[in-house]
Amino acid sequence: MKKISTRSLVQASLIAAAYTVVSIALAPISFGAVQVRVSEALTLLPVWSPVAVVGVSVGCLLTNAWGVAAGANILGAADILLGTLATLSAALLTRALRKRPLLAALPPVLVNAVVIGAELAFAETGGFPAGLWLLNGAQVGLGQAIACFALGLPLLRFFQKRFPAGPES
Repeated sequence: MKKISTRSLVQASLIAAAYTVVSIALAPISFGAVQVRVSEALTLLPVWSPVAVVGVSVGCLLTNAWGVAAGANILGAADILLGTLATLSAALLTRALRKRPLLAALPPVLVNAVVIGAELAFAETGGFPAGLWLLNGAQVGLGQAIACFALGLPLLRFFQKRFPAGPES
C-alpha cells in the first residue's frame, strides 16, 4: 500500500477548502438550475496532480452538505451523494485525459450536465421528463463550461507554470 505524504494530504485539504469556501461565498450562483459554480474551475486540477481528485471531491461533498443544511441546495440530501459522485467521476476522467487539457475540461461539463440535470428534473417533477432533463442539463452544462473553460483552464496553466511537476504526479 502506498503511503500518503503529508504534503499530498495538505494539498488535497487546501483544494477541498478552496472549493467549499468559494462555493459558499458565492452560494446564490452555486446552487440551482441556473448556476455557475465558480469553484468548479478547480475540477481541472486533476490534470496537474492526482491529489486534486480527492480535493475537489471532498470539497463538493462539503459544499453540497452545507447547501442542504442551509436550505440553499434545492436538490436535497440526494445531491450530497449524487453530486459528489458526479464530481468524483468527472475528476477521474479529467485525470485520465491529463495529457490533453482541452479535452480534460469536458468531463466536468458533461457529467454534471447529465447528473445534475437529471436531479433537477426529478426535484421539479418527481420524474425524469426528457425535455426538462435536457433543458436543465443544458443550463448546468453552460455554467460548467464557463467555470471549466473560462476559469479552469487559466487556473490550470497557472498551476502548471508555478508548480511544474505537480505533487507526486
